[in-house]
Formats: sequence, C-alpha cells, structure tokens
Amino acid sequence: MAEQEPVTGFGVAVVREDGKWRCDPMDGAALRELDAAITELRKTRSTGAVFGLLAVDDEFFLLLRPSPGGVSLLLSDSAAALDYDIAADALDLLRVDPPEDEDEVWPEGSLDILADLGLPAPEMQVIIDEIDLYPDEQLQMIAQRLGFADEFTKHLDTILQ
Repeated sequence: MAEQEPVTGFGVAVVREDGKWRCDPMDGAALRELDAAITELRKTRSTGAVFGLLAVDDEFFLLLRPSPGGVSLLLSDSAAALDYDIAADALDLLRVDPPEDEDEVWPEGSLDILADLGLPAPEMQVIIDEIDLYPDEQLQMIAQRLGFADEFTKHLDTILQ
C-alpha cells in the first residue's frame, strides 16, 4: 500500500451549549478520513449544536453535522473529490458522482446545514461563491455570521503557529 501524502489544514469541532460557543481542535486524521471526522464529532457530548469545520490544503472546506439519523454534509468544491479521499468519501455518502472536470466548481450537500443556527442557504452560497478566498477565510466568514468569530480566531491562532 502506498504511503499517504500528508494533508495540511485544520479541523475544528464547534459546540454551542447554553448560548455559548466553544471551538475544540480535531485530530489530524479527520482531514484524511471522513469516518474519523464523523466519529470524533459524535464523541463530542453536548446538549446543543455540534458541527465540524474542516479546511483542507487551502483547497476546499467541508462542514459536518452529526445527528441521530445520520450526518449532514456540505462540501465547498465537488471537484476536490478528484484529488482528495475525504472529498470523494463525502460525495459517496451524498450519493453524488464527482465532476468530470477539475474546472467545474460547485458545492455539494446541504447548503442549509447551519440554517437553524442563523446561516440560511442563500448566505452560505454567497460565502462559497467567494472563490478568491482561502477555505479558512470562508470558514471565518461563517464563524463571523454565526457569532463565534472570536473563539474561532483564538483557536486558529493556536493551531496555525
């Protein structure tokens, strides 16, 4: 079996409990394996919302939100499935074929994944359409819109040093 190329980026588990936001680091395996990311998020105990923000290789982001009935996903760029296993696994879970061409950039999954927390699908689409931004900048926009930008920035400052 060939050795896997290292994947750069970060994963953040976001928890909202009792009206307060918390950001926790996710294990590096979450950037390579969708099952690892889902399992890690499911282990996070909370009475409130729990979701994951993954920024992979400055190429795309993935939002994951486990629920009792499964997991909701949003992949910012479906073409990433041509080069990244985690993106291909996300499309498999969504039962969507990858695009034929790398130049075809569009999101797949649930644009309304965070609508109940204050980020409706049309606003999520606007953030994804900002293709000149890096994934961490797009995730920062999501954090800003939902009200946990300070916690997110503090977290990024510790992991990106």
